[in-house]
Amino acid sequence: MHPYPHHYRASAAANATGLVSVSSPETPALTTAPPPEFDGPGGVWSPETLLVAAIADCFVLTFRAVARAGSLVWNQLECEVEGTLERAAGVTSFTKYVTRVVLRVPVGVDAAKATELLERAEKVCLVTNSLRGARSIACQVVTDAA
Repeated sequence: MHPYPHHYRASAAANATGLVSVSSPETPALTTAPPPEFDGPGGVWSPETLLVAAIADCFVLTFRAVARAGSLVWNQLECEVEGTLERAAGVTSFTKYVTRVVLRVPVGVDAAKATELLERAEKVCLVTNSLRGARSIACQVVTDAA
């Protein structure tokens, strides 16, 4: 890993109407628009969906590192994040993030240890640590058939 601080750049460009192009050096551009809840067209990424996707992605990548450090053998991780957007006192913001994960492990893996590592990954995820709003995680560890 490179020493801190790390710097990340992204940019967005658009005309007065239509889709927005979001890009970052050496990555494919994404097309975005407001979500349907803000009268957007749907079917494309929005800032809101990108935010909750960043949480899910960061969780999975963080879990990989935590599981490796904890010598946990696992097969597959599914992560779904639901963000709740509310308006209070004239300010619209995400107030809650619920992360639901299903971890598939081989026979013989300690489910309690797996759950502990999932919870640790949620606690150290840098994206969620950078956001306001209540956080919770629901973990399910499933043992695959031998």
